Amino acid sequence: MEYKWTVWSVVVIGSLMSAIDSTIVILAILPIAEDLRTDYITIIWVIVAYILVNTSLMLSLGRIADIYGRKRLYNVGFVVFIIGSALSGLSTSGLMLVGFRAVQGIGAALLTSNSFALISEVFPANERGKAFGLNSIVWGTGSVLGIILGGVIITYTTWRMIFFINVPIGIAGTYLAYRYIQSRQGRAANESFDILAAISFTAGLLFALLGATWGLLYSWKDPTTYLFFGLSPAFFLLFIVYESKFSKDPIVDFSMFRNRIFSFSVTVGLLQSLALFSVNYLLMFFFEGIVGLPIITAAYLILPMALMSAAVGPFAGRLSDRVGARVVGTAGLAIQAFALLLLTQLTVSTSIYQVAFIEAIYGVGGGMFWPANTSAIMSSSSRERYGIASGIMNTFRNTGMVLSFVVALVAATSVIPAYLVYQMFVGTLYGKLSLELSGAYLGGQRFAFIISIALLVVAAVMSSARGTRAAVQAKKPQ
Repeated sequence: MEYKWTVWSVVVIGSLMSAIDSTIVILAILPIAEDLRTDYITIIWVIVAYILVNTSLMLSLGRIADIYGRKRLYNVGFVVFIIGSALSGLSTSGLMLVGFRAVQGIGAALLTSNSFALISEVFPANERGKAFGLNSIVWGTGSVLGIILGGVIITYTTWRMIFFINVPIGIAGTYLAYRYIQSRQGRAANESFDILAAISFTAGLLFALLGATWGLLYSWKDPTTYLFFGLSPAFFLLFIVYESKFSKDPIVDFSMFRNRIFSFSVTVGLLQSLALFSVNYLLMFFFEGIVGLPIITAAYLILPMALMSAAVGPFAGRLSDRVGARVVGTAGLAIQAFALLLLTQLTVSTSIYQVAFIEAIYGVGGGMFWPANTSAIMSSSSRERYGIASGIMNTFRNTGMVLSFVVALVAATSVIPAYLVYQMFVGTLYGKLSLELSGAYLGGQRFAFIISIALLVVAAVMSSARGTRAAVQAKKPQ
């Protein structure tokens, strides 16, 4: 097997583990809440803590990998994720689980910030779309496996197994990464990691995300919400001033953003994730509250989206290698906007098969956009900047996911009582909402989808204007 495919195969293990974890945890929310006797707020923090930590560390860890080597950091990521998973499975309280989910988030950040860089390092620019497209199969398969395994585990064993299952997968990944990925020289030995810049950026992003989450869960008028939102720009300003004026070895090379393909592509990724991460949650609420399905059955109806994304991704990746990300990525965004337009027409009498068909269309758009956009970002970066490019891309994308999650819950809680949203979130809403509340929810969902369509239109315009050829092309590895 060629070395590039060996690396891809090892990276796939980390991607598969992350994809399974992204869906399997949501299905276990109810048994976790019942077993640990925890409340709605803590349960949401079980989901949010992982994403917050993962997002806030991505940029710094990408920079560290550029300096000290990606193999080393990738292996550490597997180990940390294993530890976080094992401790999560052993948790005896909701707060303990939140803390160990944060540890998982650190491991995931180490894996994700390096996986795209490792693939970009071994694949020439004209094959990266294909490589990232094949990754779509892994993410789609992992999402499906997460739902299937989640249903089986919850039905026949204990929720703790959803975390313990990561341990053998992670051990296998650690061994294979150590055994088969070659160590490559980091950047110049005289370069160092700027700790002050890393702390200021991480704090700025973390306070921004905490402000949004705190306002949703507690109150937008809570003094703590104001405090978080006030501290965030102060730390970001410190980061920008220090990086541009005083740092000897900046974390972010701001000249990267002068490349229109890079800057437009990462912004498009932010807009796309901001528009679409909420869709799955809103559709789950629709299936539970309007159709009256149990949470596991509702989760199965999300499968057409993942399956179509997995099926289309490899072909779209190869096509983007030939015609460029601008064409394929923009087409993907347009298709997803069309799918959301169809979803704005949902009523209490809409068939679940109609919704499943629309989700399949939505998955086609995602399968086209993701590999093309990722390839554009990585191919417009120089080899020594792959780690930071990956970190920037994933920081933008994950920030959009967190804010989109907030939008989903705000859209729901603004039109129906919060306790009903909680019941739908954990899967304890038995039966349908009343006709009056159903109408109110559909109105809130429709408004959220319209906002998402607007964001996708802006993203499509930027995607079409980003250019056709990367300014920096990596040479084929020897």
